[in-house]
Amino acid sequence: MDSSRRRFARYRQRLRAHPSDLGVRESAEALPSITERRRGQRQRSFWELLSAFWGLAKRYHRRLLMCLGLLTLGTLLGLIPPLGTKLAIDGVLSDPPLPPPSWLAGALEGWHGIGLLVVIAAAVTVVVGIRTMLQLAARWLATTTVQRLQADVRRKVLQHAIELPLHRLQQTKSGGAASILREDAGGVGELVFNLLYTPWSALVQLIGSLLILTLVDWRLLVGGLMLLPLVYYSHRTWIHRIRPLYRDLRQTRQQIDAAVTECFAGIRIVRSFTREHTEAQRYVTSNHLQARQAMMVWWRTRLIEVVWEVLIPLASTGLLLYGGWQILRGELTLGDLMMFLVYLAMLLGPIASLASTATQFQNNLAGLDRILDLLADPPEIPDSATARSPAVTQGPIGLELIDVSYRYPATQAWTLRRINLRIEAGSTVALVGRSGAGKTTL
Repeated sequence: MDSSRRRFARYRQRLRAHPSDLGVRESAEALPSITERRRGQRQRSFWELLSAFWGLAKRYHRRLLMCLGLLTLGTLLGLIPPLGTKLAIDGVLSDPPLPPPSWLAGALEGWHGIGLLVVIAAAVTVVVGIRTMLQLAARWLATTTVQRLQADVRRKVLQHAIELPLHRLQQTKSGGAASILREDAGGVGELVFNLLYTPWSALVQLIGSLLILTLVDWRLLVGGLMLLPLVYYSHRTWIHRIRPLYRDLRQTRQQIDAAVTECFAGIRIVRSFTREHTEAQRYVTSNHLQARQAMMVWWRTRLIEVVWEVLIPLASTGLLLYGGWQILRGELTLGDLMMFLVYLAMLLGPIASLASTATQFQNNLAGLDRILDLLADPPEIPDSATARSPAVTQGPIGLELIDVSYRYPATQAWTLRRINLRIEAGSTVALVGRSGAGKTTL
């Protein structure tokens, strides 16, 4: 039996030779999968997967749009509290106090000292309370949608899978099918958060922070926008390459589940031929291979995170130096500086979130990709408007096969050839023969 180290070495050689391949099997002996990518089929783009996901969630468009609307309002309200910090510092704590901005002068007219501070604190408390309620409602909608969408996708995948040609189901094994339903179909529902909820919240906060920083100093807007091309470049050149690795990792996990289920289904045979140690060794070796693949994905994902953990503090330091320089020149007030620091964190936080989320949901996109492959397989017996139910005949009818031959698709050898068999009604027949003789097929 091959060790996991040698199997993993062959797998990496395949990746280096064909870096654009998806779902590449690490060896010819690997268990085939009903979601295996066809040779020559190109990788689905992010927008194709997004469109497919939106189609699968068709029943929940209204709930998702309502969720995103509530999330937008809550995120925008979260941009207001830093303004209260500026008003408190400049209008109450500074000596002499500075007048509020012209667009707020009418609302705050007549309020001074501790009274103004109480008004600011009360307003911020109300805003934070409303924001919390809106975001809680949005998250509840998103969570319930995830659960319902997972159930729908699993039902759709199961209904389609049981109608696939028998040889495809035989290839994937019952454990492999269970893995697809549990891991891949379940991961499609999680895209509600990874693909919509979290990125949308980060995008709204990013745009809002940029607009507010523009009002403070347009140069801050330019500094923040300089990071956006880096996010796009890292995705185009690196992040999207992680998805094929997640796809292969999911396929390896499916093969392990299929082998374990097959082992326990045939446990009498395993024990009769004292194969316990061999089956356990095969299980351990496959798990070691999966661990090696998982660590390779982890390192590539972590490398992206480390790059952004370095870039974002550097960008924050640069913008902070610029803001401090403007304070020393008298272009900004102390309140402006404090507000600037908070909005700076609000600006850089979403950029980090977008970069991190882009790596995290590649795993779920890989599962969606495999689900789409499965749903693209035509059923063995498609529905027909002219189909008829078989007639029910009364009486002792037996079973008779006359000159029956059969071979599996994509093979040249006949599994059954010119079989003639007659079994009388009520009788019992045992099929006896060597392994591979065609008993199961018959």
